[in-house]
Amino acid sequence: MRPVPLASLVTALFAGALPAMAQTLPIEMILPPARPAATQGFSPSPPHLPTASFHRATPETQPSRPVIPRPANAEQVVAVTAPLPPSRPVMAETHEAPEPQPIAIAPKPIVTAAMGPVALRQPLPNDVVVERANAYFTNLSTLVADFTQVGGDGRRQGGTLYLQRPGKVRFEYDPPATLQVIADGRSVAVRDRKLATQDLYSISQTPLKFLLRERVNLGQDIRITGIINDGDSVRINLEDSSTLGGTSRIALYFDSQVESLNQWRIVDAQGFQTVVVLGRIERGRRIDQDLFKIQYEALVGGNK
Repeated sequence: MRPVPLASLVTALFAGALPAMAQTLPIEMILPPARPAATQGFSPSPPHLPTASFHRATPETQPSRPVIPRPANAEQVVAVTAPLPPSRPVMAETHEAPEPQPIAIAPKPIVTAAMGPVALRQPLPNDVVVERANAYFTNLSTLVADFTQVGGDGRRQGGTLYLQRPGKVRFEYDPPATLQVIADGRSVAVRDRKLATQDLYSISQTPLKFLLRERVNLGQDIRITGIINDGDSVRINLEDSSTLGGTSRIALYFDSQVESLNQWRIVDAQGFQTVVVLGRIERGRRIDQDLFKIQYEALVGGNK
């Protein structure tokens, strides 16, 4: 019987832009200027004017308008003027046009985006972290994911993880690796297809066994030694003193809101470290139950 490194077993057990203001023209530039009405008492215009004579308006206010020559009997003739728009009242002629009043234009308010400080996401309190981690595992029914396992010697192996809670898990390693790790709810089998061997272990002897329970309760089922929360990710450090060979130290890595397990690290009693990183995670997928069957009758050697 070929002994299986505890690190391999431990690892295998759970992979996871301000518009310009509109210009408003003075109304004198839009409407014709007022035509003064003919009145008594003003000196008549010179009798022999040229074809057209212009009444000089105040230079600052409006352009000149032609004045129609008046005949000698001007007292009996009504001055003819162009019709004035209703909005312009008729003003008595004076020698000097009144000073136009300025038109007040209310400026449009400048609308800009609020420039308050951007609130940074605050790390979750530790009690919330534990509560969410327990809820994550307890509410997890099935999970299928790719995994990459990095051993203490730096060697990498990949494969597919199948998990069905409670109790069932399978690590299928990609070739050229020949290992399979299967838990059926009662035992854990480590198979080597090349060597045609199978070793059995009790789930209670393996790390992360608490994750396969129907209800997970971190802090009671397993000791929490620390929580590290930097706002971008959360790490929960655990310690299990009941694993085969002695105490194992476990670190679970979650996203910042503790909604997904991304990886874990296990250091076994002998100091060997194994890291498992999960990718392409699918939750709630139906899994073929044959993947969790252990062939007890094909047992070649192992522990039970």
